[in-house]
Amino acid sequence: MLNTIIEASKNFCVHQIRLPYELHDNVTQMRTVIAYIDIQSINGTKHRVYIGATPNFAQRISTLLLEEDDSDEETLIDMTLETANLIIGSAKVLASESNSGSYTMSTPYFEKIDVFDFIYDRAKVLRVEDDEMIIAIKEL
Repeated sequence: MLNTIIEASKNFCVHQIRLPYELHDNVTQMRTVIAYIDIQSINGTKHRVYIGATPNFAQRISTLLLEEDDSDEETLIDMTLETANLIIGSAKVLASESNSGSYTMSTPYFEKIDVFDFIYDRAKVLRVEDDEMIIAIKEL
């Protein structure tokens, strides 16, 4: 499931951000805007998907979607929620098209702005220039 979400994240970088990206496994202890979406596969398995964006990554999205160059904290939270929704929604489509397992998704929720200190099963970090976004998944 994480692989499909990572694929959707890569697509987001290519088609929305339009800049090169790197993927790595090192979840940093940087301050991030953290949101999550709960998903449930058709077999009943539930997962929580966390998206933790550095404020600069969230600002990058705000500039892209809203054309704001200096967003307030509330807008950065909204952009992280929207990014989670776009990526998980795209992953849902990819999963259904590839028969790798359809799922339903809930509404994204804001968790906090702080270091990413959640327990997770698997995680990847997507880096665009000096900005990072953590994508982590935990079975519930």
